[in-house]
Amino acid sequence: MPTVLIIDDNTAVAVALEVLFSLHDIESLHAASPAEGLALLGQRSASIDLVVQDMNFSADTTSGAEGVELFRAIRKHHPDLPVILLTAWTHLDAAVDLIKAGAADYLSKPWDDKRLIATVRNLLELGQANRALNQHRSDELRQRRELERYNLRHMVWNDPATERVIALACQVARADVPVLITGPNGTGKERIADIIQANSSVREGPFVVLNCGALPAELIEAELFGADAGAYTGASKAREGKFEAADGGTLFLDEIGNLPLAGQMKLLRVLETGRFERLGSNRERQVQVRVVSATNADLPAMIRAGTFREDLYYRLNVIELRLPPLAERPGDILPLARHFLGKERHLRADAEAALLAHGWPGNVRELKNVMARASLLAQGETITVPDLGLPAASTMNGHATSAAGAEQEPDRDAIVSALQRSSGVVAQAAAELGLSRQALYRRMERLGIARP
Repeated sequence: MPTVLIIDDNTAVAVALEVLFSLHDIESLHAASPAEGLALLGQRSASIDLVVQDMNFSADTTSGAEGVELFRAIRKHHPDLPVILLTAWTHLDAAVDLIKAGAADYLSKPWDDKRLIATVRNLLELGQANRALNQHRSDELRQRRELERYNLRHMVWNDPATERVIALACQVARADVPVLITGPNGTGKERIADIIQANSSVREGPFVVLNCGALPAELIEAELFGADAGAYTGASKAREGKFEAADGGTLFLDEIGNLPLAGQMKLLRVLETGRFERLGSNRERQVQVRVVSATNADLPAMIRAGTFREDLYYRLNVIELRLPPLAERPGDILPLARHFLGKERHLRADAEAALLAHGWPGNVRELKNVMARASLLAQGETITVPDLGLPAASTMNGHATSAAGAEQEPDRDAIVSALQRSSGVVAQAAAELGLSRQALYRRMERLGIARP
C-alpha cells in the first residue's frame, strides 16, 4: 500500500487528509513541523512514496518562505520524491518558481477531494513507473557490464532486444550443443554466430561459413562433406568439405532451410556421430565440429510440408536465438548508422529522424548500403536527408520529423482543453499533451493561462 507523508502544523487538516487517503487505500504519516517531517523522511524514506506539505508553519505567517525552505531541504536529500505543495495562501509566482524547481503540484486550501486524489494517484503511479524504469536501467547496466568480459567481436548495438540475444549467445557459447539462429535476412545472424564461436571452448579453432542458399542443391553436399575425384561432373580432383575444414572449430550453416533432404539426412548423422563420407568415397571420416545454423525460413511449416526433417530440426534447435528485424530494435539504428559512416562524417538531426522513421525491410544490410550511398553522395562531412535516398524521407524536403517526433508545442486551446478534461490536474494534463509538468507550467505562464 502506498504511503503519503503529510507535513502540516494544523491537526484538523492532517486528520482530514488522513481520512481522505484511507478511503482510497493510501496510508499516511503526519508530521507537525518541517523538522519532524525531515526526521521522518530520514528514518523511513524507503517506505514514503509522496509528500504533501504546507507552505506556512508559524502563526500569522503567509509568505510561504518556510514552505520553500522545507521543499528545498526535501529536494536536496530526496530528489526523486514527488512533493505536493498545499496552502491557504496562493502566490502564483512562488508556485511557478517551485514547480520549475521540481515540485509535483501546487494546490490551494480548501482543496477539492476528487482533484487531490486524482493528483496523488497520478503521482504515485508515475513514481512506481519511474522506480520500475530505474530498476530496469540498473539491470541493463549490470548486464552490459557483465557482457564486457566476453569477446563481442566489435558488435555494435544499443537496443535491449539485441542485448538479450547477445547475452544468451554468450551464455550458451561454452555449451557444446547446436544453436539455431532465426530471423529475417540481413539482421546480422552471422555476427551472432561469430560471437558464439569467439566465446566457445573451440574459439582457437577455425570458424567456417557456408551459405546453403547461395549454392545449387546438387553442390551443397559436396561443399559440406567434400568429394573424391570423379564423384560428379567436373570433379577432377579430391576436395575437402566444410566439415573437414571446420574440424576443431565451428561450422556456421546459413540458410539451413535450403539444404536438400539427402543432405539433411547426412547432416543429422554427422551431428549424432561426428562421422561422414565424402561424395564418391566409402572411407568414413571423423571430425569434432560445433554446428551453429541460421535460417529466415519457417522450419516448422517446412516440416509439415515434408521438405525439412523433423528429427534434424530438433537436433539443430537445442538452443534457439531469435534475432528480431531492425524495425523491432530501433535503438540500434543510429549507432549502426554512425558506425557505417565512420568518424569523418556525421548525421544531421533531420537525417537521424528520417533513419528512425524508415521501416528497414532490408534490415541491417539495407542500413549499411544506405550509409555507403550517403557517403558517396554527400557534398561535405554532414549527411542530410536527400543524401540518404530513402523513399519516405524524399517527401519531407529535407525537413524530416523523428518517429519519436520533434516536439510539437500545443497551442492555447489544446492546453485549456486538456486542463478541463483533467479537472485541473496539471500532471494528468501534461501527460495527455506529451509534456513534462515543468514544460506545461512554463507554457501556461507564457500564454497567460490560469490553472482552473
